Amino acid sequence: MSLVIPAPPRTGPQRLRWALQDGWTITRRDLAHRARQPLQVAIELFFPIMVVLMFGYLFGGGMLITGGGNYREFLMPGMFAMTMLFGIEATYTAIATDAARGVTDRFRAMPMASSAVVLGRSMADMLNSVLGLLVMIGCGLAVGWRWHAGAGAALAGFGLLLMLRFALLWVGIYLALLLRQPESVVALQILVWPVLFLSNAVVSPETMPGWLGVLAEANPLSATIAAVRELFGNPGWGGDSWLARNALPLATGWPVLLTAIFLPLSVRRYRRLDR
Repeated sequence: MSLVIPAPPRTGPQRLRWALQDGWTITRRDLAHRARQPLQVAIELFFPIMVVLMFGYLFGGGMLITGGGNYREFLMPGMFAMTMLFGIEATYTAIATDAARGVTDRFRAMPMASSAVVLGRSMADMLNSVLGLLVMIGCGLAVGWRWHAGAGAALAGFGLLLMLRFALLWVGIYLALLLRQPESVVALQILVWPVLFLSNAVVSPETMPGWLGVLAEANPLSATIAAVRELFGNPGWGGDSWLARNALPLATGWPVLLTAIFLPLSVRRYRRLDR
């Protein structure tokens, strides 16, 4: 009995349907692996809660907010963005581990859409990110954070956070396919913390040296955090620079730009893994 391999689809709609079907198969596989690691999932969910408690209760008394206001309401948008940023490490580790163990090569030898692996990983990570964001929302509500600008604006703020996460996961996928070494996640972790703190998450860019403050305001995280604070009606640092006044369009533009760069690079790199 011979194995019959169906011919790949030829038309655009057929290829799209093929990629989505194969991508969903990979998504279910990644979610099943995650379900078998409850301790790791619990640690990933608890860590940002610990950071919130540390900043909110240990350091919060020494923080002065422009115009006054509840410090924890100021803090939570930055912590939401932090959760989106830290998810890049889990993305990197999963993709790099599969590549190092030869799992990705076996996928590439199968009659499946060439974009299915990266597409499936991105869908699984977005579902995990929604879970992490819901946990952080619960944490924020427990420590006194609220949104004040209506449900529509709040949903828009959460949408911006997920847009940022979607863009960052493609950065993680590309780097993982480029390096293919799970151990090098340590180097990524070293880079993640400066990106977080070189932003307006916990410190005003106006308190930094001139050039450093400009870099902090230009950080994609800063744009999202400032825009989300505005949409939630939470206190922020303010600022008169062009970057500070245009946080909302920048919070939309940065994720679109990062996705436009790293999504095709990730698919291209996946296709050329043997080179």
